[in-house]
Order: sequence, then structure tokens, then C-alpha cells
Amino acid sequence: MESALTKVLLESHPPPLAAKSAESPAMAGESTRGDGQSAARSYWRWSKADFFPEPSFRSWAAYRSALSSTCPRLRNRLLHRSSDADEVDLLSRRSENSMRRCLTWWDLAWLGFGVVVGTGIFVLTGQEARLSAGPAIVLSYAVSGFSALLSVFCYAEFAVEIPSAGGSFSYLRVELGDTVAYIAAANILLEALVGAAGLARSWTSYFATLIGREPDALRIHVPALAEGFNLLDPIAVVVLISCSAFAALGTQRTSILNWIASILTTGVIFFVICAGFAKANTSNLSPFFPFGAPGVFRAAAVVYWAYTGFDMMATMAEETKNPSRDIPIGLIGSMSSITAVYCAMALALVMMQRYSDLDTNAAYSVAFAAAGMKWAKYLVAIGALKGMTTGMLVGALGQARYTTQIARAHMIPPFFALVHPKTGTPIHATILVTLSSAAIALFSSLDVLASVSSISTLFIFMLMAVALLVRRYYVREVTSKSNLWKLILFLLLIAGSAVGISAYWNSGTSGWVGYAVAVPFWFVGTLGLAVVLPQQRAPKVWGVPLVPWLPSVSIVTNIFLMGSLGYAAFLRFGICTLVMLAYYLLIGVHATYDVSLEEEDAKLVNLNSEANTNGA
Repeated sequence: MESALTKVLLESHPPPLAAKSAESPAMAGESTRGDGQSAARSYWRWSKADFFPEPSFRSWAAYRSALSSTCPRLRNRLLHRSSDADEVDLLSRRSENSMRRCLTWWDLAWLGFGVVVGTGIFVLTGQEARLSAGPAIVLSYAVSGFSALLSVFCYAEFAVEIPSAGGSFSYLRVELGDTVAYIAAANILLEALVGAAGLARSWTSYFATLIGREPDALRIHVPALAEGFNLLDPIAVVVLISCSAFAALGTQRTSILNWIASILTTGVIFFVICAGFAKANTSNLSPFFPFGAPGVFRAAAVVYWAYTGFDMMATMAEETKNPSRDIPIGLIGSMSSITAVYCAMALALVMMQRYSDLDTNAAYSVAFAAAGMKWAKYLVAIGALKGMTTGMLVGALGQARYTTQIARAHMIPPFFALVHPKTGTPIHATILVTLSSAAIALFSSLDVLASVSSISTLFIFMLMAVALLVRRYYVREVTSKSNLWKLILFLLLIAGSAVGISAYWNSGTSGWVGYAVAVPFWFVGTLGLAVVLPQQRAPKVWGVPLVPWLPSVSIVTNIFLMGSLGYAAFLRFGICTLVMLAYYLLIGVHATYDVSLEEEDAKLVNLNSEANTNGA
């Protein structure tokens, strides 16, 4: 007997030619020879079937028919949610070859350190201290670190429960559905591409400082291009491609290189803190709030980029030997120590040099030179270059694995899901993200990149906190409809009050009336989850403490920091989102719909086969 879902699906799509398995030959990675036997396919292949194997793209007529059914298909995708088993098992088989489990908590901790400690602390500290926060940049890092740590808790629980290469994409696909996961996935890729481009641009600035040149001296000025996009950076392109090429050779060797190289960064950081305090002048801390509290939060929203990258560790779950133990230790341990290090480094900088004199491109190097330690600027530059290099190296690992899982779901062509049989790495996905980020790095300045990356990151982390609450309080076919509506109401109260708090703060209105209205709504929404609704699912191994309070605070802090970014950041974010949605409506909806239909038919075939066997 056909399921109701299959009947709905078949109304606007004919059944596939065969449904012997959940994957078509293009998805399973096999071709059929003339004798009817299967043969392994070459990894380096470029046929149309590898990029668009779905029935909707077999011909222009099929595609026109698919477009005419966009509305019912979109409705189907909005309601579709994946499962833990599908994300971990079914989708991984679409890569043809497995990624190798070779990482421990030690590797994860150093990967987190290598990917996080880079542009944020060495570049954005000087930029935001001078332009937004002054000496209070220390508080900006503390606020961002607190918000990041809340997100780390959410990521750790999901990574233990769903150890796949998809990271937040997989988690959101399971809890919030395909369409929300796609929007998040597109922003994940945007964050990854922009983050890599920013690291590469900063690498050029510090390299120029190291050889005694101005930060922009090695870039090519093109007056015909718009401001912010008129300094071409070919060196950034070369560095990006070099790091990604090494990352594609193997995860284990990349991890070893990263933690060995990170020892150098640790030494440089220790020197910066100690030497900075030795040259400190407490008078540089006055005034501590030159731009007021709004400046602190505005800077916190931007320097949040300094904490981005820890989510890349979640994408390594598929290659971790013991995810349930190693991931929480690696994530929480590395991020806690990084927050403390960031605050100490920021304080050393603003005590060593007055905030109004800080260089916005190479703050630490210039500050040491101004303090009479000209030789130290070279040591700092070398350490910063190393940190940025490992950031790009580890970032290439995580970005490619996000892309791989997104391709496994057919939201982008499944060609990019293929894992190389010898290296055990997704080389096609690595090439895609590398060339895209290299193109961005060639044109875009750091201030443009930082604001775009921060808003995408905060948006994703906010969704992750929502997904964690949904996972704890809602289970399909178990939670009653009345409790589902209560959950939706409480989540709307939490998110709505967070928007209200952020809007009131950034409106510049003085007084407490707005907070007196918004904060109680947040408290009622969170208390409702804690008291009215029973938790439907308990974590199997490790879980976020103080649920629903910590995830609820995470939602508020992420939305609040998003609101602290300027109009230009939201405009760029909106434009990027519209482009992403256009692609989804034209390609993603139809590809994922076809795959879902094939999987449903395969399940029906298996059920009928089992029924016939039992009947016999």
C-alpha cells in the first residue's frame, strides 16, 4: 500500500525508472557495463549526469515541467525533515568513498585553535578598538566569547548525536527542515568563503609589514572599481590555493602540521601578552568607553568573526575516532581557552598604545614598533602569518566538508560530494570553495568581508539554538499537536523579544521602558518551555546544561549582536539571501524533491519485498 506522502509526491512527478536502491547509479557511484555488471567509476569525471542526475534536469522539457510544479514541490520541501540515520549513514554513501576516522580530542582542540586564532585577534582588534570600542574592546571580546561559548554547547550536543560531515547544515536539516537548512547552508558557505578571503587579505597585509612595507603596498590599486573593491590582491589568491591544495592531500597530515605549527602561535601569543603588559601604560585606558556602550556591542558584533571557525570542528565528526567523548572536550576546551587569550591580548594592545593611534591593518606590529621594540613587530608578523595560514588550512578542511554534505543532499550538484579513494578527502568540494573564496579575496577589502561574515555567522548560530530547543521539545509522531503549537508560541516569544531588545537598543532611545516590555516576554517564553512543556528527548551521551535557559540566552545574544551591525551589512546579507533563494527555487527544490521521491519509492519496494517474503 502506498503511503500518503508518496501519493502526494506522485501527483506532480512521474515515478523514476527504477527504485532498487535509495541511490541512482550517479548517486551510488557505479556505472553499468555491457555485461550488466557494475564497475567502479573514475573520480575525475565531468559528465552532465554527475552534476545533474535528477529526472527534472534530463531535458529542457523535463525542467520546464518541474518549474511548473515549483509551488507544490516547495511546499513539500518546507515540510520535509531528515533523520539522524539518514544524515550519518545514507548521505555518506553518496560520496562513493568513506572519509577516514583518524582524529582525537587532541587533534580537534588544536584544529579549533588553528582555525579560530587568526585575522580576528591580529587585525580586527586594532580596527574595532580604534573605530568602535576604544579600550573597552576587551569587553567586546568577552561578550562575543560568551555568545560563542553558548553556541559551542549547542554544537557539541548535536555533533555527538549526529556525527556527520555536514555540521550545522545536517543538524538544521533534521530539526527545522530542508528549506531552513538550505538557507543556513548558503550562509554557511558565504561565511566560509568570506572568512577564507578575509584571512588571505590579512595575510598579505602582515607579509607587507614583515618586509617593511605599508599594509596595502603589495596590492594593485584600480581606481575604476568601487571603494572597498579597488585593491586587487593576487598574493591572497596564491596563498589560498596553496593551503587548500595541502588540505586536500589528507586530513591526518593536515592536523599534524596544524598542531605543530600552532605551538609557534602559542609562543607568539605568550610573548605578546607578556611584552605588551611590560610596555603597558595605564593612562592609555582612559577614556575606557570613548564610543559608549553602543560602540562596545557594535565592536562585539564584528569581532565575533574572531571566534568563527569553531563550527568547522563539528564538520570533522565523521573523521573523529570517538565523537561522543572527543567533540565536547575539543570544542568546549579550545573555545574557553581562546576567549581568555583574546581578552588578555586585547587588553595588552590597548594598554601598550592609545586606541586612537592604533593601526587598523597590523595593530600589534605597529604598536610594538611605537613602544620601541621594532624587532618585535617581525616576530608578531611571523606569528600572525602562521595563525592565518593554519586558519586557511583548517578552514579548507571544514569548508569542503560542509560543501560535501550539502552536495550529498543534492542542494548543490552531487559531483561535489565525491570523496577521493586515495586521499579520503573531498577534492572536488575543496576546489569549489577555494576558487570561489580566491575570487572574493582578489577584490574585497577586510571591512566589507568582516561585516558580511559576522551577520551570516550570528544568523546560523541563532538557528542552531532554536534547533536545539526543537530537538529537546519536539519528536515526530510523539509530541501532541497542542504541545507543538505551544512550542512554536514560546519560540516566537523568545525570538520576538530578542528582536525588540535589539531594535530598542540600536534606536538610540534612552530610558528603560522598551526593556521593561521586551525582557518579561523573553522570560515568559523561556519559563513556558521550562515549566509548561515536558522535554521529549534526552541526550544520549552529552547534552547542553540548563535547557531551555542557555539556548534561549544564545538566541537573544546572537540576535542582539546582529542588530548591532550596520545597515550596509544587512543590505549585503539581504542581497546574498535573495540570490541564494533564487538558486533554490530554480535548482535546489527540484533536485532534492526528485531524490526524496526516489528514496520513498525505494522504501516502498523494500517494504513490499519484505511483505512478500514473510507471506511466502
